[in-house]
Amino acid sequence: MPEDEEIEEITEEEKPLEEPETAPTAMEEELLMPQDTLLSAGIHIGTRMKTGDMEQFIYRVRPDGLFVLDVKKTDERIRVAAKFLARFDASKIAAAAARLYAQEPVRKFCEITGATQVVGRFIPGLLSNPSYPNRIEPEVLVVSDPRADFQAVKESSSVGIPVVALCSTDNEFSGVDLVIPTNNKGRRALAVIYWLLARQILRERGELPVDKNLPLTIEDFEAKISREEGET
Repeated sequence: MPEDEEIEEITEEEKPLEEPETAPTAMEEELLMPQDTLLSAGIHIGTRMKTGDMEQFIYRVRPDGLFVLDVKKTDERIRVAAKFLARFDASKIAAAAARLYAQEPVRKFCEITGATQVVGRFIPGLLSNPSYPNRIEPEVLVVSDPRADFQAVKESSSVGIPVVALCSTDNEFSGVDLVIPTNNKGRRALAVIYWLLARQILRERGELPVDKNLPLTIEDFEAKISREEGET
């Protein structure tokens, strides 16, 4: 069974995600999105492995052995990451996604923010080989999983490009400069995180009022599963 599907089966019970027509004010909600919505997407569900690096973001361990992330720390890091990324010209931000479930969220994230998408297999030399004809030269890289996107992280480190990474409980921080703790394997969790990050970046740039949402919904960001995939 593919790893992504396995993670999906052990997340919280999934419910349709509906973002509010207008975002809650600071007085109404301290998080970027209501906590119930975040939890229903399973962004807090980690794996049965815990690294020393990620221990600071872990809230508890469930009876079934799954480590649970602190959603408030996830929220904090999305804000920090958005503020950091908003400093860069949109064309100088690249976002990589090797995992299937991360590819559609990254495509939509790049569509909304103007970043460069690198989905699927990362071609060696894409960042580090000056003679490679399709080489790109971003000033910052966002990765969906430091393990799955290890080649992108490695090349970014070698050429001095800072890396913002979505990290679950089993990730290490080697080559990563800024961590967003989250379920980085679940289909809905990835859609929610990239939707929130895109929205927050536009707000930091002054391109989106704080009481407005993105023109695309969370469902637009979510990877689609074919009938065959759903039956495997």
